[in-house]
Amino acid sequence: MRYARLSVGGRPVWGRVGETDVELLSGSPLEEDPQVIGAVRRDTAVWLPPVVPPVFYAVGMNYPRHVEHAAKRGDAAAVLPDRPEVGYRANNALTGHLAPIVKPAEVEGRFEAEPELVAVIGRTLRHATRDEARASVFGWTIGNDVSARTWQHQDRTFWRSKNSDTFKPMGPWIETDVDALAQTTTLRVNGGERASFPTGDMVFDPFDYIVEITKHITMHPGDVLWMGAESTCQIEPGDTVSVEIGGIGVLSNPVRSEGNPS
Repeated sequence: MRYARLSVGGRPVWGRVGETDVELLSGSPLEEDPQVIGAVRRDTAVWLPPVVPPVFYAVGMNYPRHVEHAAKRGDAAAVLPDRPEVGYRANNALTGHLAPIVKPAEVEGRFEAEPELVAVIGRTLRHATRDEARASVFGWTIGNDVSARTWQHQDRTFWRSKNSDTFKPMGPWIETDVDALAQTTTLRVNGGERASFPTGDMVFDPFDYIVEITKHITMHPGDVLWMGAESTCQIEPGDTVSVEIGGIGVLSNPVRSEGNPS
């Protein structure tokens, strides 16, 4: 099943995505068994991030080749993790499928996209076993971790380099019936392939992280866990960047300059 959030008449509405239509639902499938209250055509849908998470967890340096590449660039932090540690991102950075990624006017240097698998949590859990962690995943969606690298190196935290408005496209929907770790992740810019890698080729998988997180923090329905990327690529205003994960879908976003809507 595929679930999404749409903007309908200026308000967010959950939907169940079909081949040609999206059935509008009375509430969140994360919290209840909602009823169908209408439908819109899929090709006219205005996509929102498929969930607004209570907590936005994010993993870094979780693919061996990403660590190797960063180390060659001189990143002193680029070492293989020996345990699953997690960070956080800001909800204000989230934007939906087909919405623009806005490059701030003062950003210089590398402005990059990172294609990521995202786990969406479907139940409350604490001190989870690995089996409970696996069962807690409601479904999977796609993220594009946009980063302004100069800011990343200038600031003590990632407050603007990772969390500026529109820097975290997510969507287009949540897929509940897929073996996400058996898929391939592909990054394209203007239709040209820039990266492709096995989605599950991680140092630690999502269930490792959920077990570790819930030793200390209660996870709740709607929390998201972004799983990092093997590869990154430069993007510029005028580009269209797309992330495809087999069995889930394609997240696509145009890149715009701040103050330039076209």
